[in-house]
Amino acid sequence: MDLSEHPDSAAYGHLAQRSPLVRRLLARNPSPFTFTGTGTFVVGQPGGTVAVIDPGPADPAHIAALIDGLKGETVSHIVITHTHMDHSPAAPALKAATGAEIVGCAPLVLSDDGPRADAGFDASYAPDRILAEGESVSGPGWTLTAIATPGHTSNHLCYALVEEKALFTGDHVMGWSTTVVAPPDGDMAAYMASLRKLLDRDDVIYHPTHGEPVKEPQRFVRGLITHRKQRETQILKLLGEAPQDIPAMVAVMYAMVDKRLHPAAGRSVLAHLIDLEVRGVVSRSGEVWSLAG
Repeated sequence: MDLSEHPDSAAYGHLAQRSPLVRRLLARNPSPFTFTGTGTFVVGQPGGTVAVIDPGPADPAHIAALIDGLKGETVSHIVITHTHMDHSPAAPALKAATGAEIVGCAPLVLSDDGPRADAGFDASYAPDRILAEGESVSGPGWTLTAIATPGHTSNHLCYALVEEKALFTGDHVMGWSTTVVAPPDGDMAAYMASLRKLLDRDDVIYHPTHGEPVKEPQRFVRGLITHRKQRETQILKLLGEAPQDIPAMVAVMYAMVDKRLHPAAGRSVLAHLIDLEVRGVVSRSGEVWSLAG
């Protein structure tokens, strides 16, 4: 479907109430990777002291709409799930306008070894405070607790809204598509462990940064785990037929997926292969992968 025809397209520029304590402002940055755009969430009673989760890209129109929508309110915290360019770059402008502190995930600096993947990361991100697993920020009637969920990125955090048993899942769980896990920073083993971690929680709803709310979260997460296991099985089946490179595997595995997404799909296939290699199941020679042994 043309994203311009999606119902969300009428929501750009407006804070929409999602629950008594949650509002969302959608950035006008739709794409095959962001769906209808990046959702910026405001937590707290309208007119009171609030937190902003993932203020979004450095888009002047989005930032202006966010600041305008928060008139008469006190922003105490700007909370970041991870530092991809559609999530954190608006934080400095929002801090300048509100005086709020920037808190959340750690800055991400990649090493120089291996293929670089930092073009999509916000190198200017400078939090006032880094939150560790279980640490919280709070305001009148709301509490946000950090849940470490590495995998999509190594610095990814989700945030639990205790009062509504809600979880802001960033890009760890999305409401419209599966998450891309792109090495060298993305790690499939960590991603799967982070998914399993969510199964032990009692959240009743997820608010992803992209897509619609997830209202049966444990069932949804089980489906994501099953999907990844199926992708792993596909890879092993293909390598059982013949050694091959990633583009050949992607062409088969993602034949029905928009070809614009094939490069990203290839990164997730690579993440699976690296995990399988660590486990001793597959090996590689240059760009060609095969079953081990």
